[in-house]
Amino acid sequence: MKREARLGIAALRRRPLLALLGWSALELPSAALPGLTVAHALDDGFGRHRPAVGIAWIAGLFLAAAIGALASRNVFAAMGELVETFRDGLVRRVVSGALRTGVAGGRDDGAVARLTRQVEIVRDAFAGLLASVRGFAVAVVGASAGMLALDPVMALILLPPFLAGVAVFAAVLTRAASRQRACVLGDEEVAATTGAVLAARRDIAARGAEDHIDALAAGPIRAQARAERAMARLIATRSVSFAIGGWLPPVVLLAAGPALLRHGLGAGALVGGLTFAVSGLQPALRTVMSGLGDSGLRYTVTLGRILEAEPPEATAGGGGAAPAHHALEIRDLTFAYGPASEPVLRDLDLTIDEGEHLAVVGPSGIGKSTLAALLCGLRRPDAGEVRLGGVRVGDIAAEYLPALRTLVPQEAYLFSGTVRDNIAYLRPDASDERILASARAVGADGLLARIGGLQGRVTPGDLSAGERQLIALARAHLSPARLVVLDEATCHLDQTAEHTAETAFLRRGGTLIVIGHRLTSALRARRVLILDGDSALTGDHETLLSRSALYRELVGSWTDPALAAVSGLSDAAAPGPVDPSQRADCGDLRYTEPQPTSGTSETV
Repeated sequence: MKREARLGIAALRRRPLLALLGWSALELPSAALPGLTVAHALDDGFGRHRPAVGIAWIAGLFLAAAIGALASRNVFAAMGELVETFRDGLVRRVVSGALRTGVAGGRDDGAVARLTRQVEIVRDAFAGLLASVRGFAVAVVGASAGMLALDPVMALILLPPFLAGVAVFAAVLTRAASRQRACVLGDEEVAATTGAVLAARRDIAARGAEDHIDALAAGPIRAQARAERAMARLIATRSVSFAIGGWLPPVVLLAAGPALLRHGLGAGALVGGLTFAVSGLQPALRTVMSGLGDSGLRYTVTLGRILEAEPPEATAGGGGAAPAHHALEIRDLTFAYGPASEPVLRDLDLTIDEGEHLAVVGPSGIGKSTLAALLCGLRRPDAGEVRLGGVRVGDIAAEYLPALRTLVPQEAYLFSGTVRDNIAYLRPDASDERILASARAVGADGLLARIGGLQGRVTPGDLSAGERQLIALARAHLSPARLVVLDEATCHLDQTAEHTAETAFLRRGGTLIVIGHRLTSALRARRVLILDGDSALTGDHETLLSRSALYRELVGSWTDPALAAVSGLSDAAAPGPVDPSQRADCGDLRYTEPQPTSGTSETV
């Protein structure tokens, strides 16, 4: 409850809060005058046969009520600003939590429900809390000021039992929040249990397991019933607090009335005190009990559920420190796209040293892109772990990851804006010279010249797939990350452009992992990882030719006459001709290999 209260208080922005307090102050006279008006109208006016004086006092009450009505109009405008600001902050919190979960490779199936339903419940409850607490404060402060102005004895008689009732209610409210939470959790447990039972009713009947299922479902139902009964008892206690704070003050005043009259208190003052008790303090207590007891509990419980669903703030190494180096360690890595699916990767062990150049090859759909996502922390493994610099990738805060690693996928993402904004958003403080140097390194300088340089406007739909890849490659080259993963990031480029881009990353330094759709990527790498769905094998080109039938088959499917030139192999070592229908794949599409001298993007 304290956590939820702190969050609500922190959401009270200074300017609208001051406006709310200022307009609320104008309502104080309408709360302070009723008892005073009655007392003076009787004792100084009608009781002394001076009706004009009595009417004047009543007219003053109407004037105060009119001022209060004007203030109330502006009060709700200020409250609306506070409530909507609170709601906006809560929406950002829910969306940020869902994004952190997604970046970490998890799923947040309840995010939509929290965003569309629970946030609105909390918003409405927060508004109800503000209204009830503000109304209570105005009524109590105004009534107290009026009683002191009428006769301080009135405050001494009426306020102690009233405050005692408020204290009892506050104690009950603290316990009610935990009881309400128990009811909500119990209801969820009953729903989950009964849902599972209903889904398996045929199997239960077929195996004669009714007694076992009855016992299984009975536990959550009994727990829910106990929670509801405890909540009902607590709600009944609220009646006691209202009796103390709402009805005891006028009873005490009436009991003390004869003594007060004997000591010179006027009959009008006595009636005025009763007016404060019955039309001021009592409604204020009823309002705050209703507001805190209903809106307060909904606010606390629902907001608590939202906060509990947030992913924990991950830190590197448990202390927020960045990894000491950029070596990757993969141990017993297993991942499947569902509990009933065959693992795409199973028990993979691999170490990629800092500064190493590794190519990952294998048939389409074998798990290469999945491995890239696991290495970059975009998915969480079902078993095993990936460590970057000795720290589990999943334990590194998402905001730190872009500075440590960058992934360029097959379908490069650009946004509408300038070329500079697109290339430099991973390093926004980079100079124009550094940005242009990265663009030249990956072979994107000609594209930049054509579209207007760094200040040229990028409209993603107007660029070809290869042009989008060139800008994304320049972005990765400029980034501070020392680990770069190219996941078929050059598949829309011809071999000459691909060679230029990969060479740029090799000269850049750091660790480079290339998931390639061409054999040339494997021939340029110091080490190759081949995935075949059952196992993984690493080695250089010659080693894999001798040890892996799948690798030999992939090599044999290439017809490119420039293969030897690009890879540095002799003509005798280049793969021989094969069926011309063989094509290199690029994700789920298939592309005909262009001539290496074209210098242009591939054509679908």
